[in-house]
Amino acid sequence: MNQDYIIPNNWSIIEEGFDAARVEASESLFSLGNGVMGQRANFEEQYSGSTFQGSYIAGVYYPDKTKVGWWKNGYPEYFAKVLNAPNWIGINVFVNGEALDLHTCKEVKDYRRELNMEEGWYERSFVATMPGDLEIAVKVVRFLSIERNEVGAINYEVEVLNSDATVVFEPYLDSGITNEDANWDEKFWETLKVKTAGPKAFITSKTLNTEFHVTAFMQSQVVKNGKILPQEHSEEILDEKIAFRYSVDIQKGEKVGLLKYGGYVTDMNHKQEELILAANAVLDGAVSLGFDELLEEQKRAWDQIWQMADISIEGDVKAQQGIRFNIFQLNQTYMGEDARLNIGPKGFTGEKYGGSTYWDTEAYCIPFYMVTKDQHVARNLLTYRYNHLQKAIENAEKLGFSNGAALYPMVTMNGEESHNEWEITFEEIHRNGAMVIAIKRYVDFTGDFSYVPEKGLEVMIAIARFWQQRANYSTQKEKFVILGVTGPNEYENNVNNNWYTNYLAKWCIEYAISNIEKVEAEYPEDYQRIMQKVNLGSEEIEKWQEVAEKMYFPYSDKYQVFLQQDDFLDKEIIPVAELPASQRPINQNWSWDRILRSCYIKQADVLQGFYFFEDQFSKKELERHFDFYEPLTVHESSLSPCVHSIQAAALDKMDQAYEFYLRTSRLDLDDYNNEVKEGCHITSMAGTWMSIVEGFGGMRLTHGTLSFDPKIPNGWEGYSFKVNFRGQILQVEVNREKTDFRLEGKKALTILVNGNRITVEPSVLITV
Repeated sequence: MNQDYIIPNNWSIIEEGFDAARVEASESLFSLGNGVMGQRANFEEQYSGSTFQGSYIAGVYYPDKTKVGWWKNGYPEYFAKVLNAPNWIGINVFVNGEALDLHTCKEVKDYRRELNMEEGWYERSFVATMPGDLEIAVKVVRFLSIERNEVGAINYEVEVLNSDATVVFEPYLDSGITNEDANWDEKFWETLKVKTAGPKAFITSKTLNTEFHVTAFMQSQVVKNGKILPQEHSEEILDEKIAFRYSVDIQKGEKVGLLKYGGYVTDMNHKQEELILAANAVLDGAVSLGFDELLEEQKRAWDQIWQMADISIEGDVKAQQGIRFNIFQLNQTYMGEDARLNIGPKGFTGEKYGGSTYWDTEAYCIPFYMVTKDQHVARNLLTYRYNHLQKAIENAEKLGFSNGAALYPMVTMNGEESHNEWEITFEEIHRNGAMVIAIKRYVDFTGDFSYVPEKGLEVMIAIARFWQQRANYSTQKEKFVILGVTGPNEYENNVNNNWYTNYLAKWCIEYAISNIEKVEAEYPEDYQRIMQKVNLGSEEIEKWQEVAEKMYFPYSDKYQVFLQQDDFLDKEIIPVAELPASQRPINQNWSWDRILRSCYIKQADVLQGFYFFEDQFSKKELERHFDFYEPLTVHESSLSPCVHSIQAAALDKMDQAYEFYLRTSRLDLDDYNNEVKEGCHITSMAGTWMSIVEGFGGMRLTHGTLSFDPKIPNGWEGYSFKVNFRGQILQVEVNREKTDFRLEGKKALTILVNGNRITVEPSVLITV
C-alpha cells in the first residue's frame, strides 16, 4: 500500500494533519539542502516520539570499520559513512515552564507543513494544547541559503491563544551526535572547542580518523510584535553543547519569535586556525542582511535555477509536483561548482548506502546537470573520477589485477572502494563501463573533445585494461567470457556472462581504441605524453581487440532475445502480474535465497544496455526484449522505472510510459517501496528528468545533431522544458497538436524533429 498523504500541488509539497507515524517519512520528504550542506526536516523543538535526526555536510565522512561475519581477501577496510553533523537547528521551547513536545501535547490541530520548491523554503505550523491546557499557535519558516551556502536561517514564532504567558526559547548547538547507521555504535566526532562571544556561539569539532575540522555556529535575535528586542540571555556551556536562554513575557494574543542563524564552516574551504573567524564573518553577513532580505535573496536564487531547469506540465498536478520535487532535490544536493563533491544516493536526506557517489552519477545524473546547467558542471563530475583514477587502479590491484588496470568503486568518498557486500564489491563490475559512457555522452553532447586528451583517455585505457584481464577465453565456446558477476539486476548474484556486462566490456575496449587513434592523429603531443605515462604499446592493444572481437553473448533462439545471463532460462518464468500483492516488494517478504532463484528482475539489466546503446539495435529488437523482460521486472530499484519509461515511449507504449514516469517521479512522495523514512532516492531523480526529456520529448543526439520525437501522455494538455546545447538555450513546448521551439542564442541551430531537418533562428518561434 503506497502512502497518499502528500497533497497535490504544482509548486509545493504539503502535509496536513499531525500523525506521529508519518514523522520520519516527512523528515525525508521535506529535507533542505544547498549543495554544500543539508538537513532532514527534524523539528526544531524537542520531540520524544520516533525521529531520525540528520544534518549533513558535503564531502565530510568517516571510515567506519567494515562489519561482516566472514572476512574475505579484497574486502574494503571500511564503509564510508555520510556523517550526521553537529546540530545547529535546535530550539527548545518552554511556555510557563512546560516544554513544547508534539509527542506529549494533549492535542495538535491545524498542523501543516509546506516545502515551497519555487522559492526554496520550508514552513511548519500548528496549534497545540500543552499539558497545562495552554493553547499556542506556532509557525516556523526555515531555509538554507543558496547564495551564502554556509548559513541557514530559522524564524520560530509563538502565539499564546488562551492566556498571558512567559515564553522561553533555548537555541542550542550540539556536537554530541551519533549516526543512525553506525556499524559499531561509536561516535565519529571529537569536540575541540566550545566558545561564546556575545550573541554568537561556536563549536569546533573534528571527525575521528579523517580529521575534517568543522565549526558549527549560531546567533539568535528575539522578535516581539515584529520588532527585534535588545534581549539579554543566559548561557549553559557543556563539553559538547551550548544553549542560550531567552525569556519573554507576552499577553494573550501577542506573538514572540526567535530568529536563528546557523550553519557550518569547514577546513575544506578555510584554514583550520581561522574557522571561528570565518564563522564570525558568515554570521555578520547574514544577520546584517536580516531574515526577510536573506529570504528574498533565496527566492531570487531559486528563480534563476528554475528558469533553466523547470519542466512544466499542464493538466496533471501529480505529475507536475513529481517532476518539480525531483528537480528541486537534485539542485539541493549538487550545484556543480566543486569537483571534490558528487551526488550521493540519499543526498542530504539520510545516511543509507554511505558514500558520496555510485555509478548512478555517470549513468543517470550527468545528462541532467549537463543539459540544465552548463558543460563545466558535467566536466567537474568527470574530473572527480579522473582525480580518483590512481585509487581505482589500487582497487583493482587489491583484487589481483595489474599493469594499470582500474576498477572504479561501487561506493566511495575518496576513490577507495568502501562497499562491503561481496556480491556487489567484487562482482558488480559493470560500474566501470558507466565511467566511459559518461565521457562519451559529454563529448558528443558538448562537442568538447579536449577532455579526452587532457584526462579522459587515461581513464579509458585503465578500464580497457581491466576488461581485457577480467575476461577469459573459453575453449568450449571459443569465445571470451566474463564469469562470476552481478549485473545491474542485483537479484542475480555470481552469474556467468551477464549480457549487459559483456556488451559493455566490448564497447569500452572499442571506444578506447577509437579514441587512442583520434588523439594520435589530432593531438600528437598529448598522445606521446599519455602513451609514455601509461606504457601502452600496439601488442597490448591487439590483445584488447581480440577480446572485443570474440566476446560471447548469451542468446535464446527460441525467444530471439539476448539472455540476461547464461542460465536465465533454467529459471521458472512466471510474470510479476501473477505474484500476490501481499508478497510485494519481494525484498521485504522473501528470503534472499528465494529471490536469487527466481526470475524476477530488480531493475533494467538487458534493457539498461538497450538504453545506452539504442543506436546499435533496431526498434523491433528493442520491442522484443522489452516484451520479454519488463513483465519479469519488479522495479524494486529506484533506477528501474525511468529506463522503462523511456523505452516504452520509444515503442509508443504511452500508457506504460506514463505509468513508469509516475512511479519514478513519485517514488518517494508516494513511498512505493515503503522506505522513504530512510531518505529520498536522489540519483534516480535524474532518471525522472530523463523520462520526460528523452522519453516523452524523444531527445537524442543523432550524428552531432539534436533531435526530437515528441509524444504526449494521455491526459496531459502539454509540457515544456529547456535544453542548454553547446551554449544555446532551446525551449521545447509540446501539446496535443504541435511542438514549438524557441532559441535563446546568437546563431541558428539545426535540429531534427520526427526525422525532418529544421533550422531554428534565435528569438523566432518555430512550430512543427
